[in-house]
Amino acid sequence: MRRLLDLPGIVLVLMLVVAGVARAFAFLPAVIDTDEGLYLLQARAWREGGWPFLAVWDMHPPGAPALFVLAFTLFGERLVAVRLLGVVAVAATASLLVALARGLGVGRAAAVAGGLLYAAQSSLLSGLATNTEILFAPFVTAALLIAVRAARASGERAIGFASLAAMGLLIGFALLIKQVVVFEGCFAFAVAVLPALLARTLLTTALISRALVYAAACALPTAVLFAVYGMFGAAEVLWDALVLAPLRYRGDAIPPELRVWAITTPVVTLLPALGLAVVATIPPRRASGHALLFGWIWLMVASLAIAAPGMYFLHYFLIALPPLSLLGGIGAVRLALGLRTPAPAVAVALFVAIIAGYALRDEALYRLRSGSGLWRPDPPREVARVLAAELPPRAPVFLANYHVAVIFLAGMEPASRFVFPAQLTGHHAEVLPVDPDVEIARILASRPAAIVIDRGWTHVIRAEALTAIEVALTEAYERAAAVAEERGPVEIWRLRRPDG
Repeated sequence: MRRLLDLPGIVLVLMLVVAGVARAFAFLPAVIDTDEGLYLLQARAWREGGWPFLAVWDMHPPGAPALFVLAFTLFGERLVAVRLLGVVAVAATASLLVALARGLGVGRAAAVAGGLLYAAQSSLLSGLATNTEILFAPFVTAALLIAVRAARASGERAIGFASLAAMGLLIGFALLIKQVVVFEGCFAFAVAVLPALLARTLLTTALISRALVYAAACALPTAVLFAVYGMFGAAEVLWDALVLAPLRYRGDAIPPELRVWAITTPVVTLLPALGLAVVATIPPRRASGHALLFGWIWLMVASLAIAAPGMYFLHYFLIALPPLSLLGGIGAVRLALGLRTPAPAVAVALFVAIIAGYALRDEALYRLRSGSGLWRPDPPREVARVLAAELPPRAPVFLANYHVAVIFLAGMEPASRFVFPAQLTGHHAEVLPVDPDVEIARILASRPAAIVIDRGWTHVIRAEALTAIEVALTEAYERAAAVAEERGPVEIWRLRRPDG
């Protein structure tokens, strides 16, 4: 086995296989997380010349749709392309995690176990969607790997500027995917300079110069982005989307009394991973002391990134999975050695397989019970099919409160660049840079070719918006079809024909 793992690229191949199996259910449903549909529309528009925020508005940086564009280029403009992108991103993170563990002095078995644990558990917490937490993880892990290797290679000397610049650019690209990477970016810099600081070989002036180089490298991708949008005269739009909108969103954080419940579900979901992390730590062993300290600090930093937006959605907790997997790999080996089994490597593989099975079971039971895409139709795909049958290609469609991915699947156009229902018609309207009711009035006055409304979820629509939509339906639309969803019918209303 050791000789096999020494073959070039074998770890990456192994992680690709495990990630592919662990994420197999991602290829069944059209919708796993609603954010993914937004990136689909942004990427499609981008390929056609419509830049993010100008063609399709969002408050996330454009890194995710940029990677979607790459996936479309490699695998074709279809949903399966972005799910394949998710597999590749997870496998890359898992492989880098193995290298990072080895750089921290962790043994081969524990390092590989850590990578396998990440790949195997990536389906948890809505992780099957190709969302931001899945996409920025390879960049963050690569930056930390450079920091660890540079710190070990330099010993008591200060880290070189080339390594700092490489780290900074990786974090900078990750920041173009989601702003919360700033916490792990600071952690990476601390890891890089800590040995020289402890040895007192890094003077204050040298520390400042390195901090400036690192900060400049981190900021460079965003600075280039603003320069490009400035050429279009759209820098103000970008500033509002990336800076002001998240601040408005942060003001709508969930109340403190609800946060404990929002945290409970992901903590329970990650209990096996947490259990192995604890096993790795109690009692501590000097041989893996640095790796344990690194892993727990990384986990605390990841927790800050999870908490920063104040919303605590499930997929936010995927940020904690890389450090938990690093610690879990060490824990799996310690557990095998503690049990004094005759074949420790087999025992480690068994522990990893059990946790992988737990993660797969968690997702499989839900998918098998719902049956969507298996033994019964997938509702979003059915809605997309109806739209494609009833309307000409690229007709404008207004989604009152349904998944925006159906616009991509149906080959239609959004009726507004503000396509996210939770913001336009829902209770996060303060995020938008426009008056949502004025925008809804404009959309309805333009008479889009179809309006889609999920009757089982009308409670998520603001009263003013729902009233305006119902009036428009009565005045100018006829119900073309209804698709059964979990909590009620999804109605597709077509613009009434002149002879109707």
